[in-house]
Amino acid sequence: MNLKETLAKMNLELPEVSTPGGSYTSVNIRGNIAYIAIQFPIKNGEYLYQGRLGEEISTELGYKAMELCALNVLAQVDQKIGLNQIVGLNHFDAYFQASDNWDDSPIVVNGSSDLFVKILGDKGIHSRAIFGVHKLPRNFCVGLTATFTLKIEPG
Repeated sequence: MNLKETLAKMNLELPEVSTPGGSYTSVNIRGNIAYIAIQFPIKNGEYLYQGRLGEEISTELGYKAMELCALNVLAQVDQKIGLNQIVGLNHFDAYFQASDNWDDSPIVVNGSSDLFVKILGDKGIHSRAIFGVHKLPRNFCVGLTATFTLKIEPG
């Protein structure tokens, strides 16, 4: 079964790919490693999950926001490289903005971890880092960068 069939069975689809908001590329390939620029909870051009975790955004909604970030990462890979080229997800960095008393970042970041493993299986096993930041662009509650190993060098 291919990855798009897996997504369909989970009643998920890849969102439209967003374009970079600055002077960079959303996917940078060096050798057989793909570096995916930060992806936010944007679905088909609509900005979602804006605010601070523990204030405007609950932990449960934060989990959903991280799922959407992971889908956006996969959408970038699909458009620029092809999901069939993935050998595995190496590592991702998760960023969040939260109230001072909120401390459920591992639960929220599991939204991406769980989704990658559900969709990619063993290829989705990864390491990760979680960073609390004062402010994210457009007041998004979370953001996600990722690196993948590819089967072949595209191009």
